[in-house]
Amino acid sequence: MDELIKILHARFGHASFRPGQREVVEDVLAGRDVLAMLPTGSGKSLCYQLPVYLLPGSVLIVSPLVSLMEDQVEQLRRRGEKRVIAFHSLLDAEEKWQALASLPDFRFIYASPEMLQSAKFLAALGRARISLFVVDEAHCISQWGYDFRPDFLKLGAVRRALGSPPCLALTATAPPEVRDDIVRTLGMERARLHIYSVDRPNIALKVEHCLSAEEKAARLVEYAGRLEGPGIVYFSSRQWAEEMARRLEGSGAGRVAYYHAGMDGEQRLLVQQQFLYGQLDIVCCTSAFGMGVNKENVRFVLHFHMPAQLEAYVQEIGRAGRDGAPSLAVLFYADGDRAIAQAVAEAELPDPHELREWCRRLPEDAAADQWKAAIEASGFTDIQKRLVAYCLEWGQTAASERITAEAKEQLYERMAAAMEARRRWKRKKLQEMDDWVHTSSCRRAAIVRAFGEELTDKPDVCCDGCGLRLDAYMRAARHPAAAPIGHWREELWRMFFSGGRQDEAAK
Repeated sequence: MDELIKILHARFGHASFRPGQREVVEDVLAGRDVLAMLPTGSGKSLCYQLPVYLLPGSVLIVSPLVSLMEDQVEQLRRRGEKRVIAFHSLLDAEEKWQALASLPDFRFIYASPEMLQSAKFLAALGRARISLFVVDEAHCISQWGYDFRPDFLKLGAVRRALGSPPCLALTATAPPEVRDDIVRTLGMERARLHIYSVDRPNIALKVEHCLSAEEKAARLVEYAGRLEGPGIVYFSSRQWAEEMARRLEGSGAGRVAYYHAGMDGEQRLLVQQQFLYGQLDIVCCTSAFGMGVNKENVRFVLHFHMPAQLEAYVQEIGRAGRDGAPSLAVLFYADGDRAIAQAVAEAELPDPHELREWCRRLPEDAAADQWKAAIEASGFTDIQKRLVAYCLEWGQTAASERITAEAKEQLYERMAAAMEARRRWKRKKLQEMDDWVHTSSCRRAAIVRAFGEELTDKPDVCCDGCGLRLDAYMRAARHPAAAPIGHWREELWRMFFSGGRQDEAAK
């Protein structure tokens, strides 16, 4: 038994590596920069957790979500690892500064990208020996990634400030243009690429076309009552998640709760833990629920609303079947769903008229370091503020530049062009998703093609385009009734003008 297998068994309780893990671990241990795209649920975290026991010093893991960090920390502690800490906005000040004082004593250091903008935190990291720089959910780096986070763009500079330790970037959903962005932004010279198929052969795929939102809701209730659970149901709005959770529970579908970014942190954590420990059968949620939900036996993932990008859909259905057992993904589609998806996707972009007015109101000769205050007072949503800040910071505007009256129009034109490019890209991705929904051929083959692959090994149980039967996924049939739901235009109105829209920036 070689040393890697010994550590794998002693530390993680596994007798063998999953596909791709060993190859990534060996490159990391050789000190190489690595970009690894492994399917959701394939054990990406082990690719940095195992090498730490053979490397000197500490590993820094940059992660986009508090829930994801806390889940990883909890898993390590359950395995007996004491030298682990997570730095994020919810850590109280006293704990934070005590941990900073003894940072070199920690083996695993998790941090949000925002924490890495703190000069004190960077200085403390500089005193520790960072032997590996890990970026989890690395697609967040790319402006073409479905979950783009501008704060991730600064990680290349952070890595250089720490002496450019070897870098491991991990993701499950990165098409070629996103992979190129990741490598360039992180400064990964001669990076080793370990790109594995996004296909999850144990997840059967189906799109259920409905005539109306009312029929879609009725079918959702029927599926939730008949499918073997546990399961996750995704919605594009908070209001729908809450409403359908109540309806499903009332129908007898089981123990049901809702989850979205509008809930406070303790509520979200409670729902997540109840689901992880088998105290809930179904969670009705927005895309805020997912990363960090490491539950192996999710048997189905349903989508009440169509995601705006195929990458997001692949990430979300990947929460099913992590134990390798047969699982099911069903997307319900009705007239108007494309319009809803487009409205939700483009809501992150400021309206051009609002953007021009914001530029016009900037104080004459305002210094660039005052832009942050101007953005905060703008009335934009959180994600719009981050995009505006991104355009300013990465649009070749020097920190010392002052905004003159003449510069305001140029500033607006540059920002408007950047927003329009992103709008066009979002529409392209939505068209790709819509084409997938309406295809009559193999859905699995269409997904892998979108990631630059060809399907070479089709499973016996594949998708509705290949003659899928659902009997194997069902328990005892139930047929509860569903209350009527309005036309999709009314649904869109509720989502955007009655407080029901999901604020993805608060994830």
